Amino acid sequence: MTAKKLLLGGMIFAALVGVAGLAQKSETTAQRAAEAANAFLAALKPEQKTRAAFAFDDPERLRWWFTPQQKAGKYTRKGLPLEDMTPDQQKLALALLQASTSEAGSKTATTIISLEVVLKELEKGKGPVRNTGWYFVSIFGTPSKTGKWGWRLEGHHLSLHFTFEGGRILSATPNVYAANPAEIRSGKRKGERPLGDTIDLYRELLQALDKEQLAQAKQPKLFPEIRENEPKPSVGTPVGLPARALNEKQKAALWKLIEAYAARMPRDFADSEINRIREAGFDQVHFAFGGSDASERGQPYSYRIQGPTFLIEFLNEQPDAAGNRANHIHSAWRTIGGDFGLTAK
Repeated sequence: MTAKKLLLGGMIFAALVGVAGLAQKSETTAQRAAEAANAFLAALKPEQKTRAAFAFDDPERLRWWFTPQQKAGKYTRKGLPLEDMTPDQQKLALALLQASTSEAGSKTATTIISLEVVLKELEKGKGPVRNTGWYFVSIFGTPSKTGKWGWRLEGHHLSLHFTFEGGRILSATPNVYAANPAEIRSGKRKGERPLGDTIDLYRELLQALDKEQLAQAKQPKLFPEIRENEPKPSVGTPVGLPARALNEKQKAALWKLIEAYAARMPRDFADSEINRIREAGFDQVHFAFGGSDASERGQPYSYRIQGPTFLIEFLNEQPDAAGNRANHIHSAWRTIGGDFGLTAK
């Protein structure tokens, strides 16, 4: 199946946005997601459904990877890939994505999927298989507006997980968006930066800090890679500069960066996450970075924002597929204590 048949952009994506906009505003994200998930499942043939549907307590629900998972040119991920869906089924899968994220979150996700085309052109067959069809939908449990269920969309550089119960979202983590290249530097799409806000707002925050604060925030080394396939982040005690040491202008800059990550999630859940940060004490949030201030191309850097309830990890340390240094982003929002709704009351 060709990339043109995968319904990943342009007019089709705009049409999906329009359809999503017609949903009743009174419905919660969990209710819209349940409707979208049931519509997707109803459109599958029996063989497809056996690949897409799992029991809620299946161990597969807690497994997650955002790196290529393939062996000998074949994928090893479970779930139903886009390439094995009809165009109408693909449309329903993307509608489920839209129902579970913000407009910005779903648009960024489809842009990341489309980067597989860019990677294929840059690598010319050298390296892992690049395929926009190798993004997998998995549904755990029976989608319901009252029961407990979950689903995920996962593939290279994208790992999105959602857990619902009683008509509300228990969790939208792990939530991983990554991009290679971080900035497309040639071709028709030159200048595109799928995760540009996570760079620009990082730079703005550093510019707002004084020398002493920068010294406290800066770490001697770059942060290590995001650890995949763990049900909760194992990061230890927060390091760097606490929010209580910031003035109001600096706190606002830190909030803007946090909100850029929360904005990938649906509004109702993003608001609840922000409220949890406030209730746990914003002054306890720590910001730390390693490497450069992102003012020059090619200089690697990474940062971490950690509070009692959440963790943001960002790394721009690797070269892109064309060999440009520090043009390959990995970023994530995690839940301290446990993703997948494991810490929900």
